[in-house]
Amino acid sequence: MNFGEIVIARAELADAGGIVSLAKQNAPDRGGELSVHFKHDDVVALIQALPAIVARRNGIATGFLLAQEKSESNPPIVKAMRETYLGSENAYTYGPVCVDESVRGRGLAGMMFAELRRLLPGRQGVLFIKATNEPSLRAHRKMGMREVGRFGFQGTPFVIFAYDG
Repeated sequence: MNFGEIVIARAELADAGGIVSLAKQNAPDRGGELSVHFKHDDVVALIQALPAIVARRNGIATGFLLAQEKSESNPPIVKAMRETYLGSENAYTYGPVCVDESVRGRGLAGMMFAELRRLLPGRQGVLFIKATNEPSLRAHRKMGMREVGRFGFQGTPFVIFAYDG
């Protein structure tokens, strides 16, 4: 999918470095809202396991959307979410989704979400968002996701959303 100078596509292994770089730029210690820190190998494994989506401008990642299967190797925060809401039998974890500050407000999160749903038809997605992250909560409600629960992790409240594929 081409959106002006930005292309939305399935992530390739070559995108892993750009995804990690963008994730680091949006880490909590830099004022961002991401809850999980990713290493290059983690991103490669996620890209190989399920479709991941990337927004590229001039070949550089300006947004990404990751997905992961339910597994014992999920990060502790994902396990905490699943203790509150497991989802359907074949549900996957949606996220994180991240858009570079320079291209926010153009609907990239929604376009990446549409591409992920196209690649994973018929499957439920489950995600969590910090309860204080109002822009993300609004965006995900606008994409048609529904709130299915709430949980806390390390003193931070989160809202759980789900959608059907």
